[in-house]
Amino acid sequence: MTSILRGAAFAAIVFGLQAVSAVAAEKVYEKPSAFLTRHFGKVPQTRVLKIDGTRQKQLAAILGHRYGQKQVRYWAEGGKSAWILEEIGKTEPITTGFIIRGGKISEVKVLIYRESHGWEVSRPFFTKQFAGATLSGNRLDKNIDGIVGATLSVRALTKLGAAALYLSRQSGE
Repeated sequence: MTSILRGAAFAAIVFGLQAVSAVAAEKVYEKPSAFLTRHFGKVPQTRVLKIDGTRQKQLAAILGHRYGQKQVRYWAEGGKSAWILEEIGKTEPITTGFIIRGGKISEVKVLIYRESHGWEVSRPFFTKQFAGATLSGNRLDKNIDGIVGATLSVRALTKLGAAALYLSRQSGE
């Protein structure tokens, strides 16, 4: 009987830890609609940029893999555009908002973080490094300092920054 109770207790602990890790794995820092409202006063009309063959090739060069969508939604008004993009960090997508003004990144905000490690990329000390960055070839023209233990998340956000600048340029916004 004691071994059955121990087994049940062990199963309860394992289940509890899995439930906690599942909850802890997704952190919403700001809802996408709140991000857009904060920058535009209200959510502007959604615009769409089609990802044709040329754009697909360029995005693949920037991201290091084929871009998985045929179009990208964005919002623009008052001389700035907003891009909400996702990239896999280690195993999960990181949803990030970018504000582009005059061909430069003016803000980066991690909106939803789903990885178990590397959440530090959501902190302002990291995201403020992107301010003023422009596109140089397939990369940002600024060096973005890494974070120990968050290498893949840093890499994902850096690639997304370059992608947002490229897409903004393509949209004419």
